[in-house]
Amino acid sequence: MAINAPDLTGRPPRSPRVRLGGYGVLPRMLDKGRATLARKNGEYIYACPLDQRLMKFAGINAAALKKQLASGKGDGEILKWINKTSRTRPTPWEIDAWSAHQEARVPSELDAREFFQKLHKKAGPHRVDVATWFDLLDLDDYISFGGKA
Repeated sequence: MAINAPDLTGRPPRSPRVRLGGYGVLPRMLDKGRATLARKNGEYIYACPLDQRLMKFAGINAAALKKQLASGKGDGEILKWINKTSRTRPTPWEIDAWSAHQEARVPSELDAREFFQKLHKKAGPHRVDVATWFDLLDLDDYISFGGKA
């Protein structure tokens, strides 16, 4: 079956803020998974640490999800599969709380703060509005494809 995969060598995946079934990060992870299958993922990595946070919370497996993506399923079909096969079965309010928490996450450990600052300085050193990981991901995606900080 044909996969409708984004070409992440020409544009970024969806923002981690975009939600599907209440799950933040999920649409971005699906974009990266489909692009990986089509060998159009560029520098984006499927099942990166952020994706792994989502998979652990949602109770799904990266390889199993990738198999579903390879079958050509759309976002809605993938969401149904997640809801059906989840080992953790989060409730809608838990999903909303998890997604809101992820969106507000800031680097907490010293190594993470140093890594964050290094990337921030590279992408937009004058951008004082960049405080969360999602802020940094969105800025990096924008800069990576020609945007100006």
